[in-house]
Amino acid sequence: MKVASFGGAAGVTGSKHLLEAGGQCLLVDCGMFQGEKAGRLRNWEPPPFDPRKIDAVLLTHGHLDHCGYLPRLVRAGFRGPVYTTRPGREVARVILMDSARLQEEDADAANRDGWSRHRPALPLYDTADVERALHQFRSVTYGRAMRIGSVQATFHYAGHILGAAGVEVDDGRQRVWFSGDIGRPEDPVMYPPRPPTAVDAVVMESTYGDRRHPAADPLDSLAELLERVLERGSVLLVPSFALGRAQTLIVLMDRLLRRRPELELPIYLSSPMAAEVSELYRNYPDEHRLTSADLDAAFGRVRIVEHAQRARRLDKREGPIMIIAGSGMLTGGRILGHLLAHGGEPENHVLLTGYQAPGTRGRALLDGERELKMHGRHMRVRAQVEVLEGLSAHADRDELRQWLAAAPSVPKQVWLMHGEAAARAALAEALRRDRGADGSVDELPEGVSVDLVPERPRAP
Repeated sequence: MKVASFGGAAGVTGSKHLLEAGGQCLLVDCGMFQGEKAGRLRNWEPPPFDPRKIDAVLLTHGHLDHCGYLPRLVRAGFRGPVYTTRPGREVARVILMDSARLQEEDADAANRDGWSRHRPALPLYDTADVERALHQFRSVTYGRAMRIGSVQATFHYAGHILGAAGVEVDDGRQRVWFSGDIGRPEDPVMYPPRPPTAVDAVVMESTYGDRRHPAADPLDSLAELLERVLERGSVLLVPSFALGRAQTLIVLMDRLLRRRPELELPIYLSSPMAAEVSELYRNYPDEHRLTSADLDAAFGRVRIVEHAQRARRLDKREGPIMIIAGSGMLTGGRILGHLLAHGGEPENHVLLTGYQAPGTRGRALLDGERELKMHGRHMRVRAQVEVLEGLSAHADRDELRQWLAAAPSVPKQVWLMHGEAAARAALAEALRRDRGADGSVDELPEGVSVDLVPERPRAP
């Protein structure tokens, strides 16, 4: 088996891994680049391979960096099936439609207000493109092998978010496991990820390969922040991924307020997509730890803001209030309007709760920058920027090592992808120490076809 990566190998967005196996041409994930401008511009380029020659897409989950390029792929000529789990299919539908709507709205605003250099400004894709792509989706069941020509593919539970999976591919001679994004064993919402089966090679993520998540209870940090918000009558802005992070935050807030009812404050979920995704948790109760009573209690505390007009009213509200809105890295969405309205006041707070990719506004705030450009305007963020550790849906370095070590046999080859350079290098070093002489660990190159199970020279 050979693979060539055209995104998601040397970074954390734009995952596209072109797999040649058993005479089939399969694309594992088809993600959008996010963050740095050079990456975002790649979204507008033609695919670096012929979409008409791809037999099928194997989609690990519905985050945009894994599924967000699918409408462009279909527009470019891909006509095969997109296989993913049933909840993954529903999540991708919500995520892709929201992405298209936001791009259409941004293009309309840019044309109306004249802040784009492009005449006219166009969306990367629109809702009609998404509808065409969704017609090609096919649902699969966890643990049940399916055939694509001479190749067998099996999706396995990965935790992380609703519907996420690792994919095992067997061509009759070799078996390879693509991890997708790997969840955490003690995630407050999702169950632990299934470790690999006995495979020849593992292609695994390394997002947090250079660090451990803090052992401290994030509720303690959240409580301390809420005390300050209430004392000062502040607005607390929480940029949040609509899928996974928003639901985790709401569940944790419920747990905290049960313990500390004096910290109660109005909580607004300014994200119709997050509200729609939250309903999916009720449809798939076997996918996660939350009971129906848990969901009722947690979301009973939240005021969902569906319409844009109501969202704009929040921009005039005074604190203390908490506003959760997408996107989680401040790349777009309603959080930008809320930040323009409230981010200039020094008594307010911006709470970062997840990974911030290089080149995003979230990463800029994390790195100490306070001048941001949004919708053609520059603003000075005077609000206090806070970081809440411990909420990541990605396994950390030690959890990744434990996940791999739980395989029933040692893979001959491990390929690392989906991580910044420092994270990939640190995890590679740690895995080499763990494995000793048993197998090889390498970083997956980008744009180069490699044998997933390369022949090793025999020792003399």
